[in-house]
Amino acid sequence: MPTMRNLDLELIRAFVAVADHGSMTVAGNVLHLTQSAVSQQIMRLERRLGQALFLRERRGLKLTASGDRLLAKARRLIGLNDEIWAEMTTSCAGTVRLGVPYDLVGTALAPILKKFAEARPLVEISLVCASSPQLLEALGKGEVDLALVEEPLSAAGGECLGIERLVWVGARAGTAHLKQPLPLSLVADSCAFRPAVTEALDGQGRAWRSVFENGNIDATTATVRTDLAVTAWLACTVPSDLDILGSAEGLPELPPFAITLHLSRSQPSESARELARHLRAGWVRPRQAA
Repeated sequence: MPTMRNLDLELIRAFVAVADHGSMTVAGNVLHLTQSAVSQQIMRLERRLGQALFLRERRGLKLTASGDRLLAKARRLIGLNDEIWAEMTTSCAGTVRLGVPYDLVGTALAPILKKFAEARPLVEISLVCASSPQLLEALGKGEVDLALVEEPLSAAGGECLGIERLVWVGARAGTAHLKQPLPLSLVADSCAFRPAVTEALDGQGRAWRSVFENGNIDATTATVRTDLAVTAWLACTVPSDLDILGSAEGLPELPPFAITLHLSRSQPSESARELARHLRAGWVRPRQAA
């Protein structure tokens, strides 16, 4: 009888998390493990397969050719395992309230919600859009069941799904960034990016003035697109017809932000836990944080 060869799903999950985030430390945060534990799991998987899966470079980890071949199949294996488990052990129904910042609704979130709706047709998703501080407040009051939140990496709480650069954004070939004081358009005065943006400008000694802050992402985008102002967004959310600005345009560097998942402190419903699982499995960052 031939020897059975098994791939430990725990090791596969660790491999995918490291591949997604390019960092043992961030993968550990996602998996609720220490960096050392994740590193040991990767080494165990590499020994079991007899092949190196990552190259250790100065800027982080990079997949080898073997790792690249494994990644797509590893994702399918995890997805099939989770799908079987969910179908055989749960029966979700009802409404789940998801809090989301305005700028994340149309990026990586849309395909995840579509997949969740197909997998859980009896669950109704109610989206609550607000700034990240407002979403945390709503979560504490029980007004949402779970929330995606944008937080400075240095002070992030919750479960980290990804790390993104916060960047300056302006009109294509625009001149708003040259004006004094700098015209600044943010979605709301409670925007999670506002303290980081104003602190960076104040540290540079750059005067600024607010052009728009009333909670409408489309209006904010319009002020930037028409070159009335600049704004600051996560790199993964910048529309292709706008320019990312930086030191070459005389603007100060902005800190990285974490996209974190928060569940209600009270016992989350089965539907909320299932949506959280889909968010973890499906969140793919369009751009790697610097």
